[in-house]
This record gives sequence, structure tokens and C-alpha cells, in this order.
Amino acid sequence: MTQSPTGPTGPGSTDVPDVVTFDDVRDAARRLAGVAHRTPVLRSRTLDALAGAEVHLKCENFQRVGAFKFRGAYNALSRLSPEQLAIGVVAYSSGNHAQAVALAARELGSHAVIVMPEDSPKSKTDATAGYGAEIVRYDRYTGDRVALGRQLAEERGLALIPPYEHPHIIAGQGTAALELIEETGPLDALLTPVGGGGLMAGSATAATALVPGIRMIGVEPDAGDDTLRSLAAGHPVTIPVPHTIADGQAIATPGELTFAINRRLLDSVVLVSDDEIRAAMKFAFERLKIVTEPSGASALAALLTGRVTPLPPRIGVIISGGNVGLERFLELLG
Repeated sequence: MTQSPTGPTGPGSTDVPDVVTFDDVRDAARRLAGVAHRTPVLRSRTLDALAGAEVHLKCENFQRVGAFKFRGAYNALSRLSPEQLAIGVVAYSSGNHAQAVALAARELGSHAVIVMPEDSPKSKTDATAGYGAEIVRYDRYTGDRVALGRQLAEERGLALIPPYEHPHIIAGQGTAALELIEETGPLDALLTPVGGGGLMAGSATAATALVPGIRMIGVEPDAGDDTLRSLAAGHPVTIPVPHTIADGQAIATPGELTFAINRRLLDSVVLVSDDEIRAAMKFAFERLKIVTEPSGASALAALLTGRVTPLPPRIGVIISGGNVGLERFLELLG
């Protein structure tokens, strides 16, 4: 259930250029200062005892829009020209990036058009519309969201803001790990959910610069193991669109840019089942008193199920988001 990158493109190799650097993450942090929340780091003696390690939870469920995605979206949009902001932007997303781009556009006086799956959680769709975005729906199992986004960008002159395949997005996401390690000091390992790979690519860029030798561990739902398979193959592979409760990780293939970074910097990827994610959501609610969405709980699930071996003494876990409506939350846990 784990895969370690090996060979000439494994960790420490120099044949893949550093498209995103630690300086880029630092610059993103300066842009986000006073705009994004510096989210809390949660500790729990109960969790430490269950895990058998000192655990530090970076709670991005308390970020603006309820997920880490606001970091990358604002970093990317803030670099557009006033002329482009006046025309607007377009993005495609199952929910969290949609909300993040919509809010960032509103903050910067722009307008967003968002391509969203027809089966996106209602809470995420409503929030995206509430930030003033125009929503274009598609079927995630038969439609091509990238093609739709590019078509809208070309037809309307909009700037395309992809959810993870962009250096400014990746650098912005890396500020979560930067803040975590600034607060906790050196960690032995960092567990991060992996969907398209932007959060992991940014986190790994920041964490490995701050703590040489830190273990970067990605977590995917077992139905959506595209990054694990890609690492084994040595190149991005495509799987059928995953059917998983972790809609933020229902990705068919990693991005080429994110994979190039993650192939160098990831130490391993572990898989968790939907039932294990549900159990982690329940634990977070009952014992930690926080609400997580399924994708947001996947890294915690990996820790609770003992998938991380050998277990490091001090470990960071990114809780990537908490965007789940009450009805959906009760449906998942009831």
C-alpha cells in the first residue's frame, strides 16, 4: 500500500528543474499576510496516545472558504493585471477551489466563472454562488472540465486558474506547511492529502527546505490511487474517475507539474478506505471537536489506522478542509 519514489528522479535528484522554489512559497506568504487566516495547530493527548506519536494538526478547515485552497487561489489571482482582473477569471473544481477562486475574485474586484460537476456537494455549490461566481455545470463522468474551462477562457478572454497545475497555486498551498513548521519547529514527518497534488507539492517544497530529511507522506482514497500508481509507473497515469466520498480527491490523474515535484520529494503514499475516512471524521468531531470534510480527514485516517510505518516521533497532519453540509455530514456518519 506504499510506494517510494526511486531511481534518478527520486528525492534529492537534480534532473527535474525546481519550477516552484522555497522562495516562491515565502513570497506567497507575504502576499497572503493579512488576507488568508493563519490557521491554528491543534494538539490532543487522546490522539497522541492512540497514534503513539506527538501529533500536530494544521487545521485548514478554519481557513477562509473552509479549506486550504484560498491560499493558492489568492496568490495566483493577486498577480493578474488590473486589465485581466476587470475581464475576469475561470476555474474548474468540485468545490473548494471553486469557492476559493470565487472569493479571491471578489476580494480583488474581479468576477469568476466556475465549471463544477453536477454532483458537487450542495453546500459547496451554494457557497460558490454566494461569493458571486457564475456556475457552469458538467457531468464529471462523461465531461471534460479542462476542455470546458479552456473553451470559456478563449471565448470570453478569461484568465484560466487551474486547481493545482500552476506554480502560483502550488506556492500558495505551500504556505500551510510553512506556517505549521514555523509554529512547531522541526517535524519528523508530514502527512498530507493528495488529490491533484498541489497541496503536497507546495507542502513538500516548503517542508523539505525547512527540515531536510523530513518524511513527506501522501494519503489517497483507495478508490483514487492515481498518484500511487503514477509513482510506481514513473509517469502520470490515468485511472477511471474515482467513486469515493472524498470528492476533493476524486482525481483521475495527477498534474504533470505537481507530479514532477512530488516524484522528487514524496517518500511514500498510503491508501485509506471510505469507511476509514468516515471513522476519522467521527473521531475529529467527537474527540477533537472539529468538523472535517472527507478529503480533509484522509490524512488523519491514515494515522489512526496505523498505515504510517515506521511511526515517527513528531508528526504533522494537514486537515485540508471542512466544507461539508449538515445533511451530508449526517448522511456520511449516520
